[in-house]
Amino acid sequence: MSIESAAGSGPALRELLREAETSLLECKVCFERFGHRQQRRPRNLSCGHVVCLACVAALAHPRTLALECPFCRRACRGCDTSDCLPLLHFLELLGSALRPGPAAPRAAPAAPGVLTCQHAFGGWGTLVNPTGLALCPKTGRVVVVHDGKRRVKVFDSGGGCAHQFGEKGDAAQDLRYPVDVTVTSDCHVVVTDAGDRSLKVFDFFGQIKLVLGGHFCLPWGVETTPQNGVLVTDAEAGSLHLLEVDFPEGVLRRTERLQAHLRRPRGVAVSWLTGAIAVLEHPLGPGACSSTTVKVFSASMQLIGQVDSFGLSLFFPSKITASAVAFDHQGNVVVADTSSPAVLCLGKPEEFPVLKPIVTHGLSHPVALTFTKESSLLVLDSAAHSVKVYKIDWG
Repeated sequence: MSIESAAGSGPALRELLREAETSLLECKVCFERFGHRQQRRPRNLSCGHVVCLACVAALAHPRTLALECPFCRRACRGCDTSDCLPLLHFLELLGSALRPGPAAPRAAPAAPGVLTCQHAFGGWGTLVNPTGLALCPKTGRVVVVHDGKRRVKVFDSGGGCAHQFGEKGDAAQDLRYPVDVTVTSDCHVVVTDAGDRSLKVFDFFGQIKLVLGGHFCLPWGVETTPQNGVLVTDAEAGSLHLLEVDFPEGVLRRTERLQAHLRRPRGVAVSWLTGAIAVLEHPLGPGACSSTTVKVFSASMQLIGQVDSFGLSLFFPSKITASAVAFDHQGNVVVADTSSPAVLCLGKPEEFPVLKPIVTHGLSHPVALTFTKESSLLVLDSAAHSVKVYKIDWG
């Protein structure tokens, strides 16, 4: 409902509402209107000035949480801010006249509901301290890298072990310390090996096709793009790379550095709906040992969304440490949290954050996520040495 229709009883009331909207109900940092939604809630700084919660998160230092009031420069901390109750009560009094209409809510309703675990497979002995998880897009088989004698294990759709490969050893084709894995559209298995700082490509039956050594300082996350390219994060160099590979021939055709100033990037994910790329950063520094940041770039590598542990802590009752990132089929960003532990939906990148827990029980230490074509969620639980399959309730 518009202000004019709500205030149709007289021009004086209409003018009062318009003045309230522009003078009182607008954050003077981002010029967005205050509201009851989490990121738009008005927050009192210690000096008495009021800004929205999203601006508090943006202004606060990611490690110390320190910030300066943008108006008077008085120092305070993000965690010391509080809801501005008079403004919230004023919004209630104005009612629907100043609230967004039914078409305005963010994309949270499109996010998955709370999930239930259907079954699990693996377990100690079958998997040993697993670190990476991927799906074969053609066969639906699940590929896991772990610390066993044979580092790559392939499971069928029912959770039975189909085959395994990737010997533990020091030869070029061996796997010393596999970190992450992806499977290309033509069923090649790509593994990042932190042991010898290389990228290794196998066919689906375990024959080595390509070893890329000397290209990375510390390759970590790996993901396949819709065009069958390979994205690789370099945690030590702080970079993100795109590789074009002739997989049947085992030849690297081209490499491109997409980002060069990331902070210890690890996990990486690609939306097959939009082409957006999500990168999970683990910055170093005092107090940053458990701090994480999710950055999302468009297909043209423009930053379109970002949220860190502090920003998420403003919306969630407990500390969040993101350990893995993925996109669901609707383009929502989903992260695994090792602090709770839980799996959380952050919403679409341009609407960060619309935080919604989707798995809250039954996890010990989730380290990897992927969605099946049927929209089930697979979670790799390192502490349980298993893959847990969750069914999504879209209702």
